[in-house]
Parts: sequence; C-alpha cells; structure tokens
Amino acid sequence: MLVAFCVPLTTRRPNHNLDLPRFVKQLGPGLITGAADDDPSGIATYSVTGASFGYGLLWTALLSFPMMAAVQLMCARLARVTGKGLAAVIRGRYSRGVLWTACLLLVVANVFNIGADLAGMGEVTAMLTGHNSLLFTPVYMAIIVVLLFWGSYRTIAGIFKWLTLVLFAYVATAFLAKPDWAAAVRGTLVPHMHWSAAYLSVLVGVFGTTISPYLFFWQAAEEVEEERALKKAVPNGRKAPLRERLRQTRTDVLTGMSFSNVVMYFIILTTAATLHAHGVTQIASAREAAEALRPLAGNYAYWLFAIGVIGTGMLAVPVLAGSSAFAIAEAMRWRASLDRPPRLAREFYLVLGAALALGLGLDYARIDVVKMLFWSAVLNGVLAPPLVALVVSLTSDTQVMGPHANSRTMRWLGWLTAGVMTFAAGALLITEWL
Repeated sequence: MLVAFCVPLTTRRPNHNLDLPRFVKQLGPGLITGAADDDPSGIATYSVTGASFGYGLLWTALLSFPMMAAVQLMCARLARVTGKGLAAVIRGRYSRGVLWTACLLLVVANVFNIGADLAGMGEVTAMLTGHNSLLFTPVYMAIIVVLLFWGSYRTIAGIFKWLTLVLFAYVATAFLAKPDWAAAVRGTLVPHMHWSAAYLSVLVGVFGTTISPYLFFWQAAEEVEEERALKKAVPNGRKAPLRERLRQTRTDVLTGMSFSNVVMYFIILTTAATLHAHGVTQIASAREAAEALRPLAGNYAYWLFAIGVIGTGMLAVPVLAGSSAFAIAEAMRWRASLDRPPRLAREFYLVLGAALALGLGLDYARIDVVKMLFWSAVLNGVLAPPLVALVVSLTSDTQVMGPHANSRTMRWLGWLTAGVMTFAAGALLITEWL
C-alpha cells in the first residue's frame, strides 16, 4: 500500500544525492502539523492502546500513514493551487448548510480537544509538583494567548517543534524494554479485529487522533500563509513555478506525517512492552502513562513524559484554536492571519480566544483527564469521515484544481480513508447500542 501511495505522486526521477540544508528548508506546515498531531490527546490514546491491547494494534500505524498523508497532502495542494483555506473553498463550491456543518463539526471537536490537551498539560504538571492541576491549566492558556495575540506563533512553534523530539524517547525505551519482537512483528503485519466496544473505541481513537479534522483546516490555512509570505519575500515573477512548490509541499507533508506515525508506533510498542506486559491494562492517570518510560529514564521518567506532553500541548492547542478561527473567518469572509495584529483581524482573534476559553471551561467540569484525552480522539474519529469526503471531492474536481486534480490513486486512498473511518465509527456505535 505504501509503495502504491508514494510512486504515482510524481514522475520526476529521484535525486539520490540528499541536500540536507535544502531538505530542511522545505519543511514547514507539514512538519508542524505532523508534530501537533502527537498532542497530549494522541499520547494518551496511543498509551491506552498499547496498555489495553498490547502489540495487537501496531498494524494501525501502517494503515494510518498512507491515509493520513493522502488527506493532508490533498489539503495542502488545495490551498497551494487555489490560494484559499479549506472553509473558503467549501464556501465557493457548496451550500451554506454544507459549509456550516463542516465548521460546526470542526469547532465541536476542537473545543473538546483543547480542553483535553490543556487538562493533560495540567495533569502532568500536577504529577511533578503535587498541586492541583486546575492551578496550572489557566497558566498554560495565558502563555498561549500572549504568544498568539502579541507574539509570533512561528517563533514559539519553532521552539516547541524541537521540544517534541523528546517523544523519540519512546523509540529508545522500546528497545530497552526488551519487547516480544515476534509478537510485535505479528501485531504489525497481521491485522486482526475484535468485535467489542472497548476494541472499537480504541481503533476509532487511533484513527481520530491521526486523521483529525483540525489538521485538515490547519494544513490548508498554513499553506495559504506560506504563499502570502512568499509573495512578500519574492519579487513578482521570480518565485518557483507551482509544480515545484507542490513538490516541496509533498516533501514537507510526507516528512511530517512520517514523523507523526513513527512516534505513534513506538508509543504503542513501548506501552505494550512495559505496561501491558506487566498487567497494567487500564491507564487512569498521567503517572501510569509515564511509567512506560522508566526503563530508559528511571526516576526521571516523569520529567521526560511531562516535557513531551507540555511541549506537544503548547504546539497543538494553538493549532486547534487557530484551525477553528481560520475556518470561521473564511466562512464569514473575515480577515484571518496569525501574522496580523489583533487590531487588524478582530473577529479572527475573537474566535481564537473563544475557542481557548471554551476548552478551558471544560477542564472545570471535573472529567477524568485520561478519559477526556482518549474520548476527544474518539470524537475526532466519529466526526472526521464527512470532512474527509469533502476534501476528496474538492481535490478531485478539475474546476477547483485544474490540471492538479487528484490522480486515480489519490482518489482511491481518499475514499478508502473515509470508508475505513466510517466503518470503524459505525461499528463502534452499533456495539454501544447492542
């Protein structure tokens, strides 16, 4: 499947002489999106997956990568070709009902996700300090608001993008924990299903946290921001041709999605080899999830885990709030840009602040943090399929994309993604009702 996905995307001969500086320069929205995908909700979901079912769901990483990469690449190409965000393109092609349904699905999922991520950040801080987590969530939100409203998101995103590399600690821990490699290989290469609400909720959660609605809107919005920045920086007529920019976008997106799925795979593997193997099949706190890192970090496992959760949360929460603000602003034809000060885009920043405030409010509902993190991923998995279908339809439309419309392989992967997620979500709902 992976070969079928990668080969048709370009007919250009591969260049085997890797130019590392040029490669790194091409990375931007795709890498940030991939890093933001491994947010506190994602870490909790993958930890629950490994603890609950051991190596049995490792195969989801192989399936989710081509699906996730295909959808994100469609969103990126849509923005590069049209110069518009996803909501703006939907507004131009579909009725207001379709537009606002898509925006509503996004905002509902995002507010819940913001609350879950802030709660996760507060929980790991409480784990280290012994104080109530509700003391810390407003502090983190205040820092995010200051950075988004009066600072440069690009600067803070760059800092925390590197902080997320701490998640590669799970890679090292997986080897130190001495997993059952035969079982791991079977779990990776031989998919198997259990018809139970517990199994299906985890499956939907995994797909929901890797293929999330907010990533679609954010990817497109940031590609538009990149195009605007390019126009300012490069004199007219001197910027790279569109096909070249699309190739760079492809490199960026595939790199970001690869990073995201590698981290996902090793979090599941690590928690399977540490927690599940020792009978811990239910994670009820951040402390229990952090225990998975003990083979590598010993007593510092909690610090390592906390840095990863806080770092990804500081990256993901602005992305969640930003994608909501971009979608609503595009739907309402408001000015929308993180490069503009609040006084020049008041409505955009109002939605941004409202999304953050609503998410913070959920933290005071006293919902179990780990459950909140996990079920936010499940909610994403339930709400994502119709949005995936919209993305595939738009990027397959030659009136929208011209000669850059989806190839047959990309269309097939897009509809497969919508179908797989619909099946998983439908199966979960059926088992819950039975």
